Amino acid sequence: MRIPINLASQPFRRDRAMLVGSAVVALALIASLGLLVFLNQMESGQAASTREEIARLQAQTRAVEAEQSREDAILRKPENAEVLERSLFLNALLYRKGISWTRIFSDLEKVVPYNARVISIRPSVVGPNQVLLDMIVGADCPGPVIELLKNLESSPRFGELYSHSLLPPSQTDKLYRCRVSVNYAQNL
Repeated sequence: MRIPINLASQPFRRDRAMLVGSAVVALALIASLGLLVFLNQMESGQAASTREEIARLQAQTRAVEAEQSREDAILRKPENAEVLERSLFLNALLYRKGISWTRIFSDLEKVVPYNARVISIRPSVVGPNQVLLDMIVGADCPGPVIELLKNLESSPRFGELYSHSLLPPSQTDKLYRCRVSVNYAQNL
């Protein structure tokens, strides 16, 4: 029979593995702290260069705005008013000329049912990159006209729809006619 007897003043403990593990964890924490300090220094250097770039761009913006205000002051002079007015008129004409009939008909071809007809169409520019199409459409029965209205509302090219009137057939015209105004998203 064996009797365990420990004659030491303190009992034997196995602390060496715990001390080695703690040392490894401490070294890993010190290394990650060093890495974080290094990354912080790099980030602060990049932030300083970004602030300098922002300040440079703001200075350029101020210079361009000052130049723009000087040019506007020249254009507002009474002797230049006629040239400015003519320039605005020509720009408006060019803007209206930018409406592509081919693109309008191509986009309408995708939404107009086979048994509906576009009787007349009149585009007008109502704002920057905004075209309003005023159309009169017709069909033998009201179903295709309603289908056209649904297709226009669901199309991404056409926006808000205003249906002005729906006229039944008459003795001279055998078509149901509907006057429709729709916003058209064409990049001018």
